[in-house]
Amino acid sequence: MLQQTDPVRRTSEIEELTNLHVIHPVSGWLTRHFARLGVAPNAVSLGGMAAGVLAGVAYHHVGDPRFAVAGFLLMIVWHVMDGADGQLARLTGRQSQTGKILDGICDYVTFVSVYVGLALALSARHGAWVWALVVVAGLCHAVQSAAYERQRQDYNFWGWGRGSPPATRRAARSGRRVGDLLFGLYGRLEALTAGGGEAGLNQRLTGLLAAHPDREAVLRRAYRDAFAPLLRGWSILSANYRTIGIFLCVVCRVPLAYFLFEIVGFSAILMMLLARQRGCDAAFLAGLDADRRQTGFAVEARASVAL
Repeated sequence: MLQQTDPVRRTSEIEELTNLHVIHPVSGWLTRHFARLGVAPNAVSLGGMAAGVLAGVAYHHVGDPRFAVAGFLLMIVWHVMDGADGQLARLTGRQSQTGKILDGICDYVTFVSVYVGLALALSARHGAWVWALVVVAGLCHAVQSAAYERQRQDYNFWGWGRGSPPATRRAARSGRRVGDLLFGLYGRLEALTAGGGEAGLNQRLTGLLAAHPDREAVLRRAYRDAFAPLLRGWSILSANYRTIGIFLCVVCRVPLAYFLFEIVGFSAILMMLLARQRGCDAAFLAGLDADRRQTGFAVEARASVAL
């Protein structure tokens, strides 16, 4: 049985291993110091973005391994700051829709900077067609990242009761015109990767939680037991593996291979994960249907067959 995790940190049972054992422990150490100094979470996000932009400058010198190491280390700094801003917001009670939007923008700015830095250098060597390759890779990256984040948010809500329900997230507003536009675009991007049976499952879970509040803990535990293994698989689409992949391809002098894998490899992985997610959704929903007249929710074994 999965135990409740630290509410300040991310949900540990679905966390990517390098985050769990390296990035977030360092982020947690920094978070305590930032809180004591009164640093704003948004300032931490912007500091991480600055490191990401510098990483793009470093990777522009694609032929020099020293700059590749510098770019990699700067991206690690961004990862640490990216973990610290959310922890700091939760620790200090300064969470906001604007902060979530800014966090997402900083993530994209980091990778756009790195991709542009590499594209500038590689197009000078191989021709303007490199830009088309990088743009397609960037679009694939955006869709894949949105899909992964959607699954994480759904798991945190249905498994632990954290955050907002899917319908509320789509309707959320920051109160600022630009923020609402960006949030709306991101929401549409997430919707492109919604599983076929997701709406039915969300509706059924909402109804069960409303009708049986005394069984909430049982239902959420069943959801975690069924979906946590699958969510750990989704972590292959996290930013961490892209950071490692970019560094390895640049050091091995095959940077174009990274963009090709982003388009072909990660997209194939996304399709496989979406298929597995739909299967898990359907199995869990079937378990709920089979047990709707019982007092408990014995759905763990049924859902696991899809994994």
